[in-house]
Amino acid sequence: MTIADAEVGSKTTNAHAPCDDDCGIRDVLDRLGDRWSVLVVVELTKGVRRFRELHDAIPGISQRMLALTTKRLMRDGIVQRTVYPTIPPRTDYRLTSMGHSFSAAIASLADWSRQHKAAIAESRAQWDTDHSAGNGLHDRS
Repeated sequence: MTIADAEVGSKTTNAHAPCDDDCGIRDVLDRLGDRWSVLVVVELTKGVRRFRELHDAIPGISQRMLALTTKRLMRDGIVQRTVYPTIPPRTDYRLTSMGHSFSAAIASLADWSRQHKAAIAESRAQWDTDHSAGNGLHDRS
């Protein structure tokens, strides 16, 4: 299958090939492509966390972005939020069973990235050399 065959919305029976809009891959890729969602999920693999603990553990995330991210993950069924009727109220966040399976997919992707880091860097360097200005090669992709 070529890239041209893999147009958005094309239907196929291969489990690893692109699918129609209803297959769910876009939703999953939205979460994987969202830098903060992945970091929240990774932090929650370590156990139950309170909002402040999540905020302190994820450098650079604002409270607003953390609130938005946890809401998206709850909506997707990946994170569960529990509010305890104490004074002050205590709120905990944990992965659901679906969240744990999602974290396994993230771990697999991270493993693949580590295994291929050097090869990717080498490929990029070669590409940059081959496509640098003045060498007569033009990007035709």
